[in-house]
Amino acid sequence: MKTKKYLATTLLILTTVMVILSGLMKAIQLPWSVNGLVKFNLPHAATALGLMEMTFAFLFIFPKTMRIGFILLSCYFAGAMATELSHDGSMLNPAIPLSLIWITAFLRDKYIFIGAPKSV
Repeated sequence: MKTKKYLATTLLILTTVMVILSGLMKAIQLPWSVNGLVKFNLPHAATALGLMEMTFAFLFIFPKTMRIGFILLSCYFAGAMATELSHDGSMLNPAIPLSLIWITAFLRDKYIFIGAPKSV
């Protein structure tokens, strides 16, 4: 049980730092971060996308808002995957953080995926 909690905390820190840094780079419009959005014709949406990404990650951190943060992050990265695929890009860029988000969510609250146990 202690190992599971340690692993879940480590993955939570890794995942949220990765997502927040990605959002921050978009929000402050670092040139190499915005260049990736140019090929999707979204360079002017970088700030909004970055702020959304950081907001969803902050919601995911806290236990009371983890479920809504999980849903919003999943939708955000699923949309990123769809955009990448529609422009012949690599699906791995959004798939890696999405996988980490799902694994972290499962370790923190498995009932997101399997439903709450029925009381007898």
